[in-house]
Amino acid sequence: MADTFTKEQRSQIMRQVKSSRNKSTELNLIQFFKDNSIKGWRRSYNLFGRPDFVFPLTKKAVFVDGCFWHGHNCRNTKPKDNKDYWQQKISRNKKRDRAVTKTLKSNGWTVIRIWECQLKNERALRNKLTNKSA
Repeated sequence: MADTFTKEQRSQIMRQVKSSRNKSTELNLIQFFKDNSIKGWRRSYNLFGRPDFVFPLTKKAVFVDGCFWHGHNCRNTKPKDNKDYWQQKISRNKKRDRAVTKTLKSNGWTVIRIWECQLKNERALRNKLTNKSA
């Protein structure tokens, strides 16, 4: 199906779309924090890279990365339409993730990246958040 907008018009429209954050994954992690009495976390903390959760006292930044958007191969789903665009988009996301992680680590932060699919494994999640296997 052909797009009714020019490439520049579509780009302009898409630039106006702002993320409202990934609420379902964040809510799942909040519930995990509550169930496991993990305290000291903050959301919407003003830190480079905009982590989903920050533990300011221990300088930990937690990112919950969506498997599709950040290039995890757990489901092996690849878009059939507009493949080049999506490959470039995911590649840019991965590059940005590496830069954010490097910058935060160089400033003394511990960066924890959790894949969306890992939210289902509570034991592994607990270990990752307490640095037992991070």
